[in-house]
Amino acid sequence: MTIGSFYPPQRTLMGPGPSDIYPQVLQALSRPTIGHLDPKFIGMMDELKQLLQYAFQTSNTFTIAVSAPGSAGMEACFVNLVEPGDKVIVCRNGVFGDRMRENVERCGGEAVMVDNAWGKPVDPKLVEQALDDNPDAKIVAFVHAETSTGALSDAKALSELARRYDCLTIVDAVTSLGGVPLLVDEWQLDAVYSGSQKCLSCVPGLSPLTFSQRAVDKIQSRSTPVQSWFLDQSLVLGYWSGEGKRSYHHTAPVNSLYALHEALVLLQNEGLENAWQRHRDVHLELREGLEKLGIEFVVDEEHRLPQLNAVYIPDGVDDALVRQTLLERYNLEIGAGLGALVGKAWRIGLMGYAARSENVALCLKALETTLK
Repeated sequence: MTIGSFYPPQRTLMGPGPSDIYPQVLQALSRPTIGHLDPKFIGMMDELKQLLQYAFQTSNTFTIAVSAPGSAGMEACFVNLVEPGDKVIVCRNGVFGDRMRENVERCGGEAVMVDNAWGKPVDPKLVEQALDDNPDAKIVAFVHAETSTGALSDAKALSELARRYDCLTIVDAVTSLGGVPLLVDEWQLDAVYSGSQKCLSCVPGLSPLTFSQRAVDKIQSRSTPVQSWFLDQSLVLGYWSGEGKRSYHHTAPVNSLYALHEALVLLQNEGLENAWQRHRDVHLELREGLEKLGIEFVVDEEHRLPQLNAVYIPDGVDDALVRQTLLERYNLEIGAGLGALVGKAWRIGLMGYAARSENVALCLKALETTLK
C-alpha cells in the first residue's frame, strides 16, 4: 500500500478549539526555518515576549510561550509552584477545574475542593469559606473561562481573596486570552496560562504563560526539585531571558512560534478592546438566532463567555447525528458536551478569526435546516 500526501478538507471550525486560523498565520508557518539559537530568531522571541505581555496586560518579565499545548501550560504552573504537602484551594465548576485537582495530587499536594454547579461561575463566598477553614493554604487555583461549560468567573474578586489570605493564584485563561478582558497586573494574578488555538487563532501546540515576581520567588525558594525536567521553568528562563547569551534547553518549535508572533501582531493591530468587543458583538448575533430556533443557553447571560457558547440540545434531537450532518454537509464543526454535559449540550465557538458574522450566519442556517 502506497500512502500519499494528506490534504485536509476546508472546515469552518466553530467548536471549543482549535479555531479557524488567520490566513496570515498559516502563511507565517511556511516561512524559512532557521535555528532556534539564531540571532534573528532570538530577536523575534524578544518581540514575542512583548506581544504576549500586551495580550496578558502585564509587565511580568517571565512571560513566555511553553513549547506544548495549554495542558502543558497548566502542568508547568502546578509542578513549579506546588511542593509535596502544599495545600491548594481548587475551584471546580467543570472539567478543567478537575484537571487542576489531578495536577495538585500528582505534585504531592493536598487539593481542597470548592465545588460549584456546572454552568455557574466560581462563587467567591465559597472560596472565602475554604480559605477560612484552611489558613495554611498556599495557592488558590481556578479556571477563568471554563471551556466545558462556557462560564466566566470573576478573576479579579478571586485574586483579591487569595492575596488577602497570602495565597498565590494559578489561573486557567486558555479560552479567555484575547476574547474577554484579562488584566494580569491590575488583578494581581500570579501564574496564568493559555493556549494558542483559541481566541488567538494560531496553530495548536503552544501555551502562553506568565508568572508574577511572587511566583518566580516561590519557584526560586523551593526546597524540592521540580518533578518535571522539561517543564522546570527555572531551566527554561535561561532560554527566554533575553539577558546575555541564551542557554540551550530544547529545540523550540520555530515555525509555530512564527505563527504565534503573527497572531499576536494581528491582535495588537486590532487592539485588545476591539477584539473583546468583536467577540461580544458576534455572540449577540448568535444568541438572537439561537433563541429564534428555541435553543437555550447553559450559562446565564451575565456569566456567559461570548466566545464559547454552551447550549442545550433540544429534546428528541440526536446529538451525534446533528454534528455529523453539519460536518459532512456544511463542513462545519461544533463541539459536543463534556463531562456532565455529554449528550446534553453543544459547544459553539466564536473564537478569534471564527468570530465573524458570516460564520454565525452559516451556523444558524445549517442548524435550522438540519434540525428540520
